[in-house]
Amino acid sequence: MKKILPLFSYVFHPIFTPVQACFFYFLFHIADFKIELITTFFLQIAVVTIMIPMALYYLLKFTGKVDSVMIANLEQRKIPLVFQSFLIIILLRKTISLQYYPELHFFFLGALFSTLLALGLLYLKTKASLHMLAISALTVFVFGLNIHLQMGSIYLVPFLLLMNGFVASSRLVMQAHSPNELIIGILLGSIPQLAFLFLWL
Repeated sequence: MKKILPLFSYVFHPIFTPVQACFFYFLFHIADFKIELITTFFLQIAVVTIMIPMALYYLLKFTGKVDSVMIANLEQRKIPLVFQSFLIIILLRKTISLQYYPELHFFFLGALFSTLLALGLLYLKTKASLHMLAISALTVFVFGLNIHLQMGSIYLVPFLLLMNGFVASSRLVMQAHSPNELIIGILLGSIPQLAFLFLWL
């Protein structure tokens, strides 16, 4: 089991969470959008949230600013989190408009607040689990979609809750975080999402 658990840290790496959130959003809204639009949208999100951050990671690794893809060091996390905040702001302003994608807009807005809070804690010498931040935010978002659209997808939320447990176990097995850092990550990810739920439910 200890050999399998680390896989969850890679499958549910925070870099993939925006695309996963978009997948669930369009899964619930599949009848509302044309396939061509969904494909173009996914391509834009993938470029901004996966390809550009990966390019930044390799640049930082080449210059010695980071030493691994998990970015465990507090100081090494600052540049990626600042960069991630700017990328989310760009998406909110240019791609994920409140008018056309209201639920997704508030998810990314919540993600922005979570990212800024995690960044602020770094200056207080406190590290939050970004993995738990990301997957807990995704879980609350899918929970909200279920209620908002009355889809009755009863298995999705329990599945994501189970994944929360696997990811947390994975981070502990890899000795990447303490239990307190996992809890902080869960709070940073879920509280902004819960707060914004009241604006679109």
